[in-house]
Amino acid sequence: MPPAAGTTLAGAVSRPWGAITRHWSLTRELAKRDILGRYRGASFGLLWSLISPFLMLMVYTFAFGTVMGGRWPQIESGDTKFAIVLFSGLIVHGFFAECFNKSVGLIVGNPNFVKRVIFPLEILPWPMIISALFHVLMNLMVFLVMRLVVDGQIAPTTFLFPLVLAPLVVLVVGVSWFMAAACVYFRDLGQVTGVISMALLFLSSAMMPVASVPERYRWVFELNPLTFIIDQARNVLLWNRMPDWAGLGWYLLASIAVMYLGYAVFAWLRKGFADVL
Repeated sequence: MPPAAGTTLAGAVSRPWGAITRHWSLTRELAKRDILGRYRGASFGLLWSLISPFLMLMVYTFAFGTVMGGRWPQIESGDTKFAIVLFSGLIVHGFFAECFNKSVGLIVGNPNFVKRVIFPLEILPWPMIISALFHVLMNLMVFLVMRLVVDGQIAPTTFLFPLVLAPLVVLVVGVSWFMAAACVYFRDLGQVTGVISMALLFLSSAMMPVASVPERYRWVFELNPLTFIIDQARNVLLWNRMPDWAGLGWYLLASIAVMYLGYAVFAWLRKGFADVL
């Protein structure tokens, strides 16, 4: 007897979320292995998760501080420093870039998992995302310390940052499923993700406010999926403003649609993974 339509629909709706809830222990262990493996053998170990973003920030500040800093009215008025403004944007971009660049290797880099019939391949984006969120936490700690030292304050709305980032996390899940599956058949995708993630950095409000961009090019920045989240992150981390809840709601709905689409593509293409690999 075929299953009821309601049961089938409920299963289809819950399946992408169930990828992590059904296999949480395995997901947690894979995420732990990813985090510890990155720093294995390094003298400073996990401390590099704090040192690396600080060094990166110094490079960007030295390279772009004079040119880009003058575009921010808050900096010109002395409310804060360019390094702090820049870092808040780099936290968001860094999370997306880490997941986007690594997603292409989730399947092609783990052929042994593909050949194990019982291994739930659909969970592979989740350990990567949890690892990236760990580095977001480390970056946020560095940011808060710098904000306290440089500006002598921490915005009371900082605690809303996880809610601002949540829609982007959902979007990244869907993009990761799609990229992981597509790269099995189109290996060239792995060669362009770095270029795309860099373009998303320089064509977003991470480097400069959208208002300072010539109007005829502004639409490029506004279409960048990172721009809105970066602006909302700065609202809560720097400017002590409430985020645009309506905008976040629409962003979340679009992200959920992308997530289900990415999962559907992954489920459809996974049938041929073993043959291709």
